[in-house]
Amino acid sequence: MPVPRTLDGFDVTAAVARMLDQPLLWWQALGLFVAHFADWEQTWQAAIGDDGLEQKRVHALRSAAANVGALALSEAAASLEAQLLKKCAGQAVAIPESLRERLQASFRQTWRSAFEAWKAGTPGAEEGR
Repeated sequence: MPVPRTLDGFDVTAAVARMLDQPLLWWQALGLFVAHFADWEQTWQAAIGDDGLEQKRVHALRSAAANVGALALSEAAASLEAQLLKKCAGQAVAIPESLRERLQASFRQTWRSAFEAWKAGTPGAEEGR
């Protein structure tokens, strides 16, 4: 199966360029993203209320999303992470619920897009949501 050149929610061209112009390397990274973050939403929601733990969950997603070219997801995570870092530093910051809602919606759309592409292009990749 050839590696897709486009994928909803991803800048595939830029991600492949960051991976030494090796599309297969990006495809493998996308598969790791799908597998590793399959339960991310549940673990993230369980961390809400513990600013340090939530920041770690959001940071991991932000970094991984940027790596595979999911720029909108990475930006949504970065916005929430910035506020969580302020709270962790002792600043009295109220985190708008809209930041979490935006991140949740972006995650759901992006992960589903990646999962569907991975499932369609990888024999035996039938597990998921």
